[in-house]
Amino acid sequence: MKTVKKICAVSAAAVMLFGCTAQKNSNNSSTPTVSYESTLTSADPYTPETAPLPVLSIQTKSTDPNVMDFVNEPIAEHVSELMKLWTPPPFDPPAPYYEDCNLTLKGSDGSELMAGAEGQVKVRGNWTTMYPKKPLKIKFTEKQNLLGLNDGAEFKNWLLLAEFKDGSMLRNKAALYASRQLLGADGLYAADAKLVQVEINGEYQGLYLLTEAQQVSEERVNVTKPEKDYTGTDIGYFLEFDGYFHNEDELHGFHLDYADNAPLKPFDGKGGSGKTIKCLANAKINPDMEVGITIKSDIYSQEQHDFIEKYINNVYRIMYEAAYNHKAFVFDENNDNISESSELTPQQAVENVVDVNSLVDMYIISELACDADVAWSSFYMDIDFSPEHTKKLTFEAPWDFDSSMGNRPYCDNGQGFHAANIIPDPSMGMDSINPWFTLLVYEDWYQDMIKEKWTKAYDNGVFSRVCQMVDSDSEVLSAEFEKNYKKWNNIIDNDYIVDELSTGARKCKNAKECAVYLSDWLNKRIAFLNSQWHK
Repeated sequence: MKTVKKICAVSAAAVMLFGCTAQKNSNNSSTPTVSYESTLTSADPYTPETAPLPVLSIQTKSTDPNVMDFVNEPIAEHVSELMKLWTPPPFDPPAPYYEDCNLTLKGSDGSELMAGAEGQVKVRGNWTTMYPKKPLKIKFTEKQNLLGLNDGAEFKNWLLLAEFKDGSMLRNKAALYASRQLLGADGLYAADAKLVQVEINGEYQGLYLLTEAQQVSEERVNVTKPEKDYTGTDIGYFLEFDGYFHNEDELHGFHLDYADNAPLKPFDGKGGSGKTIKCLANAKINPDMEVGITIKSDIYSQEQHDFIEKYINNVYRIMYEAAYNHKAFVFDENNDNISESSELTPQQAVENVVDVNSLVDMYIISELACDADVAWSSFYMDIDFSPEHTKKLTFEAPWDFDSSMGNRPYCDNGQGFHAANIIPDPSMGMDSINPWFTLLVYEDWYQDMIKEKWTKAYDNGVFSRVCQMVDSDSEVLSAEFEKNYKKWNNIIDNDYIVDELSTGARKCKNAKECAVYLSDWLNKRIAFLNSQWHK
């Protein structure tokens, strides 16, 4: 479980060596012409953060002496139930609850950008709710834009990520930035984000990553919202591949049959090394280990639930049959049942029902980050059956990267293939895999798409800008990071998280060392992927 990873400073020469700023093919050949058309250009610079950071002040309407309990005490119910197995009584934390507040936002120059906006705030998240510094959700009474995020779009719902486990506090920010560059080129959604200082009732709470909620909206996940109590199936569905789906009510979660639990060949760059994996193997031992689907959007009928459950299972089967049995299956006119067709190639059968560009984008992001959670949760997809939409399963809204980029004891050295490979998790006593990435990954046409997209993004400087962001934020915001860790000291006093950290992450003693470790890891990861994918 443990591997040794040394922390080393990254000089400008090392940045060039490992590929973050180099824009040439690793074999020094000229840049090829690729067929992938993208709106991405090399003129999409990273806009550096400036110090001091904006300040978001939250003032509770209640003056109760214990009012701060709303941000300090709650733990997600399913997490607290697990914690009771090893926590001696009395242990009965409250579930997250909203507290009425007024919120004020001041810019870096002290100017007032939002004054006393009414809203509610509560703790949000899963495992992260057990940490002392907890992530928060804001629900404004009226729509607001914060700091120009998402091109100034206004929403009621916003999030504050505590980044307690990530000593650099930059992994989510870096991954979301890269995601917006890649997915945005295909008209797909990835959350925008900026660091802010947070005060609650005049007390400094530290740095948080202000970002967007994963929700259905024209400016976020753009699928059709049904009118309240509408029961028809011709609507949009926003879905999460989710190991917590069994905590949802029966209407908002469903099982996957994984093509009758057919075996998958993991992608490790070595032909799978003779291994296969079944997605439901562990569920026979412990049903809570099964990963299914949570319906994140509004639905109002069992008919809607049953329709999307059957449809997603059939899409999975179409992908499996195409890749593993070289057969083309198609839906009937009611999108109800599937049957074999001789009129399409297997690739065409997949492209009929899946936005493959979106899957490639998400695969590149997950492979870049070596995201250890990608086989368990926070993996989103959507489909819209209203007349004006394509009715293709689309993968977007990447999320939750605080365990990625070498922070956990997984992919510590930045080498190898991981996003469609078996992910071991000794702490849970199981192996897992993201089947959506694994289904097509051995198809030559799919690999060609990956290489074209990577090459385009690399040559346009996407990954050099990700490294620039990490290095710039670490330098410019050094005083802000120091202030945050005086408040929480979780890099040194890390009992809550130490078992989740890699050897390299554990060795870091301050925010600067954490950022250097991250930057070094990114350099090595980009260099490896470029050696495999650059055309």
